[in-house]
Amino acid sequence: MQKIIAASSPGAGPDSKMPPLMEFFSPEMQPMLNRAPSPRFLGTHMHPDNIPPSFTAKKTKTLVIFRNPKDTAVSFYHFSEKNPVLPTPESWDKFYTEFMSGDVPWGSYFDHALAWEKRIDDPNVMILTFEELKQDLYRGVRQISQFFDFTLSEEQVQTITQKSTFNAMKENSKESHGDLTNVFFRKGVVGDWKNLFSEAQSEMMDAEFEKHLAGTKLGAKIKYELHCK
Repeated sequence: MQKIIAASSPGAGPDSKMPPLMEFFSPEMQPMLNRAPSPRFLGTHMHPDNIPPSFTAKKTKTLVIFRNPKDTAVSFYHFSEKNPVLPTPESWDKFYTEFMSGDVPWGSYFDHALAWEKRIDDPNVMILTFEELKQDLYRGVRQISQFFDFTLSEEQVQTITQKSTFNAMKENSKESHGDLTNVFFRKGVVGDWKNLFSEAQSEMMDAEFEKHLAGTKLGAKIKYELHCK
């Protein structure tokens, strides 16, 4: 599903290469987060309705990254194949059926999308797409830094942009992700869905997108016609 990164006002997570994912918090994590200095960064794939209401009440800055649904399905399939904590798919066709019905970890792509569509005009929510960041990463870094009220020099923006490309992160992934390098880093491209989707599967996804997201602001932002046809 979508990846959410939230920067909350009252504290920060323990030192880590990645923001801790809320859905995997151990009981020991909460007091550690409470003791950490501000700002703290948290990640999650949870449905927005399941995120604690305090996030909205405290006007937590929330960055949401969406990817077009066809590439999301293919990426999720390969991720599940290699991830030791997720069910291993029996086949692409079976996984596709489960993905379309929402019978996958974290639930339906379209349920998530419709829930975030309701918050798309919230000034404390920024929604970017994977495709936007692939097209112009520099602009994305600028947008994100401004959203979180980070003051960055031109040199800092350039450095972050260079270190945030897929190839740069993959080269550094042993340090950042350890033994999970091959789980998190595969291709990092747009349009890989064409290598797995049958014509019938593609048409079914087209119909679902039209049913749920046609005419919405998030649907327009995903640029389905460009990336999924």
